[in-house]
Amino acid sequence: MLKDLLIFIRKNLVLKLMKVNVFADTICGWCFIGHRNLNTALKKFPKVKFDIKHVPFQLNPDMPAEGISRDKYLEIKFGGKDYAAPMYENMRLKANESGINLNLDKIKKTPNTVLSHLLIILSEQFNLQNKIKERVYQSYFIDGLDIGDINVLVDIAKEINIAENTVKDFINEKNIELVNSKISIAREKNISGVPFFEIGEDLISGAQSSIQLENTIKSNLN
Repeated sequence: MLKDLLIFIRKNLVLKLMKVNVFADTICGWCFIGHRNLNTALKKFPKVKFDIKHVPFQLNPDMPAEGISRDKYLEIKFGGKDYAAPMYENMRLKANESGINLNLDKIKKTPNTVLSHLLIILSEQFNLQNKIKERVYQSYFIDGLDIGDINVLVDIAKEINIAENTVKDFINEKNIELVNSKISIAREKNISGVPFFEIGEDLISGAQSSIQLENTIKSNLN
């Protein structure tokens, strides 16, 4: 009888608190895919409490605060739009598998991502980081908006019930330095590419499928 009771309790209570750190940049399409796949995997574990932290990463740490035109960015990064096309087509196909319809042609500017990271960090205070992160990715990769523009970020926050003055008060020099200090965490861990996941005791690099992420979570519950 006692054994049956213990089994029942185990099955119906939270099994474990699992920490998940996600290193990502908000203009990284593979990070958007990884974000979606992680969310899909997490739904398979309703009895597990996940402590998920967004750790900012910058693919372009020297990007001017105002960003640069998309065409100029593609020229600098890949030698031009035509050279970038195969990589982006592969990304498009992988995104479709995750239920994302990328609209890359709408993107006119490659922004500096510090302020968007700052908004995600702010949203953690309200336990809204997952929704905010999703909307930041959608705003850039689907709507083609400049997520380096504070007004765009304010609009995103207001959609999810974070007040305009809360965002503007949080975006200040002190907190920008906070983001920069968090970005250095990846360097200290020798992480050179994103997305990168720390799931329990495992380290996962790249936009892995939801099945692969699910299996990693399972292995850390044993």
